[in-house]
Amino acid sequence: MNLTIYFDNKPLTISDMEPAQTYFEHFVVGHSTDTDALQQLIADMALPATDGGMLVCADPQAGLEALKQQFEFIEAAGGLVISDEGDLLLIFRKGKWDLPKGKLDEGEDLEQCAVREVAEETGLDGIKLKEPLCRTYHTYHQNGQHILKESHWYLMEAPQQADLQPQTEEDIQEAIWVKPDDLEPYIQGAHRSVADVLRLVKPMLRQ
Repeated sequence: MNLTIYFDNKPLTISDMEPAQTYFEHFVVGHSTDTDALQQLIADMALPATDGGMLVCADPQAGLEALKQQFEFIEAAGGLVISDEGDLLLIFRKGKWDLPKGKLDEGEDLEQCAVREVAEETGLDGIKLKEPLCRTYHTYHQNGQHILKESHWYLMEAPQQADLQPQTEEDIQEAIWVKPDDLEPYIQGAHRSVADVLRLVKPMLRQ
């Protein structure tokens, strides 16, 4: 079992197996979930020369839970919307192609959050939630805090609405439909955590 957390675009994999090989020039490995060891691993991941890393532990889920304690932890939810014409909904935010998502509001569950965020960030109507898809993890700094965000992704369907309305107050510049054959350049222009989700859903799209 492997889990991946992205530090910017640098992957930290949590695994129950030692790395057999790595394609990274500068790779760090941790073997303990003690607080001091995890803080050192996090510091090593922040070094400019570091390309990636691994936390090796018997239970990767327990390793993830231990890492969560070292951050301000946030849960978010979002959606991969496939239209009735077989196209995928994308947004453009802060120089990267992205998928609509956002933090949970008080009192709502993940499914409600995912649908609400898609509607708010794109202006899309008629959203139908289908099934859970995957979870991704990434870290960032905000207001002096080091944050770990867990994003829950859901597969959705909706009519292909022409007049999408990107939520500019959330720094969204565009909301567009992309045909499956045209998806690869958008994957290349996304954060790696989002690119992983797009690659997962790509086989589901009508080519």
